[in-house]
Order: sequence, then C-alpha cells, then structure tokens
Amino acid sequence: MARPAYIAVDWGTSSFRLWLIGEDDSILGERRSGEGMTSAAQTGFAKVLQSHLDALAAPEDLPVIVCGMAGARQGWVEAGYIDTPTSLSAILTGAVSVPGQSRDVRILPGLAQRAKDAPDVMRGEETQLLGAIATDAKGEQLVCMPGTHSKWVRVVDGQVTGFSTFMTGELFDVITKHSILSHAVAGAADMPADVPAFETAIKAAFNKPALATNLLFAARAGQLLHGLTAAGAQALISGTLIGAEFAGALSSAGQGAAITLVASGRLQALYEDAFRILSLTYTTVDADAAVRRGLSAAAKAIWPNDERKS
Repeated sequence: MARPAYIAVDWGTSSFRLWLIGEDDSILGERRSGEGMTSAAQTGFAKVLQSHLDALAAPEDLPVIVCGMAGARQGWVEAGYIDTPTSLSAILTGAVSVPGQSRDVRILPGLAQRAKDAPDVMRGEETQLLGAIATDAKGEQLVCMPGTHSKWVRVVDGQVTGFSTFMTGELFDVITKHSILSHAVAGAADMPADVPAFETAIKAAFNKPALATNLLFAARAGQLLHGLTAAGAQALISGTLIGAEFAGALSSAGQGAAITLVASGRLQALYEDAFRILSLTYTTVDADAAVRRGLSAAAKAIWPNDERKS
C-alpha cells in the first residue's frame, strides 16, 4: 500500500467530503458527512476536520488541501477570488494558509467575473474545472457543472474567459415546494418518470427560452385541461428549467466549442438526457473524480514530492 501523501477536502455549504491520498494518487481512506460550511461554522471548522482525520488515523504531519465554501467569507478563512479572464494554472497558486494549525492547511480560491453587466462568482467548481480539463488544453471548451447553481464555464486555450451561473436546481426546489405548482407535482415520487414530457419541455424551452415562465404554468393548466399526471408535471418543470439553462449557456458559445459535462448520479443522467434530446455532442467527466484530480493538481503544485510531508 502506498504511503499517505496529503489530505484532500471538498467542503460545500451542506456537505463535507475528505480523501486520504497516497503517494501514487490512490485513495487510502474516505469520509463523507453533512457537516458543510453552515454546520461547521457552529461546531468549528478545525474540530470537524480533526474528527474525520482521527477516524482515518491520518498521520499528524500530513498537509491538507481544501476547496469549496470553507474559503467563503462566512467560512473558515476567506480565500478570496481570482478574477477572470485567468489561466487555469492560476488557481493552483492562489491557495491561502489557515493560521494556527499544527499541520499545513491550505484553502483554494474561487473565481470571480467582475463585469458590471454580468457579475458572477464560483467557489468549489473551479477545482472540478481543474480536474476536468488540462491546464494546457487548446481550442474552445464549454464546461457544464450542474447543481443547485449550475455553472457553465468557457475556456479558450487554457484561459478561463468567462462563466455563467444558472439557478436551475434551486428554482426547481422552490417551484415544486413553495409555488402553486407544488400541488401539480404532489405524488410524483411514487410514479415512473415521464420521459416524453421531459423531452417535450426541454425542446420547447430551448427553442423559446423567453417563454420559460409561460411554459412552466402549463404544469398546472395541463392537469386541469388535459389530465397531465404529477410525474408529467414534474418532468415538465424540470425540462423547462434545464432547457432554458441550455439556451442561455449556449447562446455565447462558439460553434466549434467542445462540451464537457462534469456530473454524477441523478444530475448526470438528467443532463446527459438533455444533451441527447438536443442532439449535442459532449463528453462526461465524473464530478467526484474531477474534484479529486483538481485537488491533487493543487497539492502537487504547493507541495512538490520532495517537500511534502509523509
């Protein structure tokens, strides 16, 4: 078994993921919990981290590389943002040290787009981006990272030239739980997915994104007038939001841009379906693998092998 080299942590708003990584980049141990930034801010970031390191019996002198919301203003230590346009490699060298720790703990910065007509920020996804595409990649690439707040990033010859955030996941949650359409989806969880309704909604919203809010209301009207099922209403809402997201994200992309989807689980399946429905060519990168590769690249840049503790 390889010797431990460093600890990699992806610290989100509501989730915590930690990997003990060996000198050969193998995973020697893993921990996951719901102790994201919101919870850790109450318990104490150092205490949460140490509890997981103790559970893995991690050597006391191993360095830790962290990405995500631990570096937010409300997090452990603010890691700030690197402004776009920027090279992917700039992310590797922007890590901030956490003071007062017995081991070397670094937190990676986020990315900021400061244009007044399109301000945007990301924190955590920049590390997935690092792991999804090569820092010296040539040509134009469009990277889709779905989630509560989906990110679409444009990279040209290894330079992050801009990105857009779409509140697709959060809007789906709000609409299906706190709007009049919540009645339309009641019981959908107990029904098979309505694939035709999803496909129709994707195409309609992609072709006419300006009608998105009108198309959403069809979830209610369709039940009242045409017997649309709860599963159909849920598929219509999901498809409309994702279709509108695709329309917006692709509106500024070059015709020859290579598209990479960084996702896993249910979101991977949904977005792969959307790409297929819209006849778009893409490649998929597993989100967990991408964030680990990004954290690994950062660790190797900060602690070369001859300097890394073990």
